[in-house]
Amino acid sequence: MFKQIFELFKTDSLYEQALTECHEMLEIVREMFNESVKSLRHSDNAEIPIDIYAMDKKINEFERDVRRKVMTHLAVSGQQDLGSGLILVSVVIDIERIGDYTKNIYDMAVQHPKKLLCGTNEEAVTNMENSSREYLNSTIDAFKSQDIELARKLMEDYKTDISAQSSEIVNDIISGKNDELSSDIAGSLCLYVRYLKRISAHSRNLVSSIVNPFERIGYPE
Repeated sequence: MFKQIFELFKTDSLYEQALTECHEMLEIVREMFNESVKSLRHSDNAEIPIDIYAMDKKINEFERDVRRKVMTHLAVSGQQDLGSGLILVSVVIDIERIGDYTKNIYDMAVQHPKKLLCGTNEEAVTNMENSSREYLNSTIDAFKSQDIELARKLMEDYKTDISAQSSEIVNDIISGKNDELSSDIAGSLCLYVRYLKRISAHSRNLVSSIVNPFERIGYPE
């Protein structure tokens, strides 16, 4: 669906600006994700080369600006562009949520400055990280290029095991089945796998906007 209105965005100055801001938001969240995960899982301190809070603030500013541009455009153009405006507003919400979850990961790294080691869950968590990272990167590439075939492949390849693995780890800790971890590591791990699950889910929402009409964003094609 988004592909079909992509040309409209490029012919209207406000929509073109809004789309450009979406692309900038996506590159920001890509960097935020990489640095926050690196800080939590591969560093014994919370130092990172970016100001993640300033970047999160920038994403929020972009979100408000995109909404403002869409509202202004619709006020002038009328209802014929309503669908495209709703899709764009939905897209920036998902991008903003990804930014929030990556900031949450970094917040946790600050409170838990030592590397987060996951015991017997290490391999599963590493696989979740890699899957989440690969899916986010491919989602950004598909959205920026409006590649329908890649979007369809990503919809088909969506890692439902990320959700299942996240639930299994959390349930094992809560139920006491996994009692090898200290309380601080267990709590951090529960939060971390939930954040990865939500980042992947919002990435899928973005992919779905390329192939689906507004009412089916977040659902299969």
